[in-house]
Amino acid sequence: MSEFKPEKVHRVILKLSGEYLAGKRGFGVDNQALEDICNEIIEVRKLGYSIGIVIGGGNYFRGSEHPDVHRAAADNVGMLATLQNAVIMANSLQAKNYAVEIFSAFECAKVAKYYTYQCASDDMKKGKICFFAGGTGNPFFTTDTAAILRAVELECDIVLKGTKVDGVYTSDPHKDPNAQFIADLTYHEAISRQLNVMDMTAFSLARDYNVPIKVFNIGIQGSIRECLTNKDFGTYVHS
Repeated sequence: MSEFKPEKVHRVILKLSGEYLAGKRGFGVDNQALEDICNEIIEVRKLGYSIGIVIGGGNYFRGSEHPDVHRAAADNVGMLATLQNAVIMANSLQAKNYAVEIFSAFECAKVAKYYTYQCASDDMKKGKICFFAGGTGNPFFTTDTAAILRAVELECDIVLKGTKVDGVYTSDPHKDPNAQFIADLTYHEAISRQLNVMDMTAFSLARDYNVPIKVFNIGIQGSIRECLTNKDFGTYVHS
């Protein structure tokens, strides 16, 4: 059985939902939520980790909530929303004197570099905190899939998926009081038990390219650091 080894982790992708940035407001960006997440990112950067961030756009626009809009059009709007979030977070980190770079999966030269894995890898090597916006650049794919794709391309050691719960459960703990926490999970177990780790396209890509995932509660103070340094924190998903 594979085991999470913190000492082997150096380059990471953080998958963050847009809803987290909305905080108590429920829409847009909550200043306290923004401050908290940027401070946590800085904390792990100071520990020497190379960090790439894939953020969703659900705090601005979620295509599934607009069934009258063509799916491709709705996904394009959602991808634009991820770029908005990346610009806001990058600005906050720059104000704290940290070097950042925004990459977009589609051309938007005024606010972001066009993503290539060579340029992104070079900037991560330079110590920049890199944002990967625009999802995969294509409709019908989630930002979960984008996170795994970037991890594969950039040879990252792990993908950290921040959620509202402590990790993976046997069912939704917000709906089922008998839901049980699962600390360690293989790809095969997640698929056979139909556990909601990520969407199946993302999860299949992670399995095929052996990208480990840690699912954790982003709402706990210091959770990103704990996720990287504490093998017992969150749920570890592996081959």
